[in-house]
Amino acid sequence: MLHKLCSLALPLLLVACISSQPYPVSTPLATPMNVPSMRPPQVGQKWVYQVRNVFNQEIVDIVTETVVSVQPQIRIERNGQKSGRLPDEIQESWGFVLQDPQWNPPQRFQQALPLWPEKLIPEWSGFYRTRYQIPNNPNASYYWGLLSKAVQWERISVPAGQFNVLKYHNENPYFESNDPFRVGNYREEDIWLSPEIGRWVVRRSFGRYITQGVFWSNAYWDDYLEWELISWK
Repeated sequence: MLHKLCSLALPLLLVACISSQPYPVSTPLATPMNVPSMRPPQVGQKWVYQVRNVFNQEIVDIVTETVVSVQPQIRIERNGQKSGRLPDEIQESWGFVLQDPQWNPPQRFQQALPLWPEKLIPEWSGFYRTRYQIPNNPNASYYWGLLSKAVQWERISVPAGQFNVLKYHNENPYFESNDPFRVGNYREEDIWLSPEIGRWVVRRSFGRYITQGVFWSNAYWDDYLEWELISWK
């Protein structure tokens, strides 16, 4: 019962902390009669994002993501103007990730997880459990849970243009961190996915965590970042 109450209270506490931050502007759309398919991957496809710190709106990097192979796995190479070479994203098949570099350190999952909803229709949802490893400690593994829910179709404008997108929401409640001092962990994302480009045009994510003796009302922050598409091919 206590765990259930905590599950309900935690998102409310986190939303209260961040509700004043600017949020992407979009226009709701009716669900398309023929739901579009995701553009398939090809070597040479590229997406360039500006990465912004949501708290102060500072652009912290410009990251280029490029498909460099599609067999036997899909590998997306990543480079930052400021940070240089970044860990690759590795997909077992299109839309199912084995190595996710979105957070630091990157995570290598025991089973591939969906990067976007398996059905691109509002109200679809799924919950997945697996374990992950991190590159510099392959002998240990940690629990990971993913709750993904499609919200609605929208029209959104970004520096790369205007796109019809499926907005979806991801949560990672009560996962295990590789940092033994973190006793509670929570992450959350809103993502605007464009089937036309085969990737998201906006991705907005944050995380909170606590250590021994710290309550969720005083939780520490992981990065709170927004990725916005500035070009693609």
